Amino acid sequence: IMKDITRSARIEYNKLLKANLLVIDDIMMFALEKKQAVQLFHFINHLHEKASLIITTNKSPQEWVKMLDDEVIATALLDRILFHCEVIRLNGVSYRLENRKTIFN
Repeated sequence: IMKDITRSARIEYNKLLKANLLVIDDIMMFALEKKQAVQLFHFINHLHEKASLIITTNKSPQEWVKMLDDEVIATALLDRILFHCEVIRLNGVSYRLENRKTIFN
């Protein structure tokens, strides 16, 4: 992982690895290439027993498989993320869009 990033990015990455709490908003919004999926796995694998994670996504676990195009990586990622977690499912209209109706009218 580390050989492909700049020095400043490496410093920031190492800070993230030392965090007690990490918030990842809208994870899996975009499909990942295999290399990116493997890097995300290594990152989550490093953190999953050491830090608290708050993760938001609008994708179901089944959609993660499609977004990653790899069932093994998706299963491994979800296994680590969901192992010690509390899932809070929110259903309904997007709050962001609800407050921006005038833009679309």
